[in-house]
Amino acid sequence: MISFKKLLGKDEKFYDLLEASAEEAKVSTGLLVKILANTSAAQASSIHDIIQTRRKDKRITQQITEELCKTFVTPFEREDIEALSLSLYRIPKTVEKIVERLTICPARVPRESMQKQVALLEEAVESVSFMVKQLRNGTQIERIQDAHARLQYAEGEADKVNLALVKDLYNGPSDAKEVLILKELYDLVETAVDRARDAGQVVFQIMLKYS
Repeated sequence: MISFKKLLGKDEKFYDLLEASAEEAKVSTGLLVKILANTSAAQASSIHDIIQTRRKDKRITQQITEELCKTFVTPFEREDIEALSLSLYRIPKTVEKIVERLTICPARVPRESMQKQVALLEEAVESVSFMVKQLRNGTQIERIQDAHARLQYAEGEADKVNLALVKDLYNGPSDAKEVLILKELYDLVETAVDRARDAGQVVFQIMLKYS
């Protein structure tokens, strides 16, 4: 027998899945922090975990798409759910790209220089995860606004850090190959922060729409 509650989308599945996707974004970012701080042996394990996290998040994203096809009425507009799901998935996907680049030239990477940049990424993703969790609580716009402000601050600070890193890179002793490799790494971290900002913006717009 078909559940009328399920048909109308009154259950918690979309909230559960979106929160699970946001959690995978947090996990991948935390693992990136560990990679920059830990020994090579620990890094190998963390890299494997990041790949698995991205794959798990991809399955969650696919499940959200499938549930959208099966559910008659959703908690909020389907386009918003799809946009948020995709923007969340892009965070661990970008983190995986960062790790791929790190494995190519681990000896050349100034880990201390990247740690502040990645710390801001972690802060941004934490804010996004908090915002996603607020969706099931209704229109508590004040909490969303505070988290959104923290996210915007982290994104702005990340821009400044990236600019400083690139400036030092161009004025430092690195050869052309190192400049190319490191600039791509710095830019990828900046892209990951932008992915978090985009996800937060989707949540913020959803809350404004329904408040």
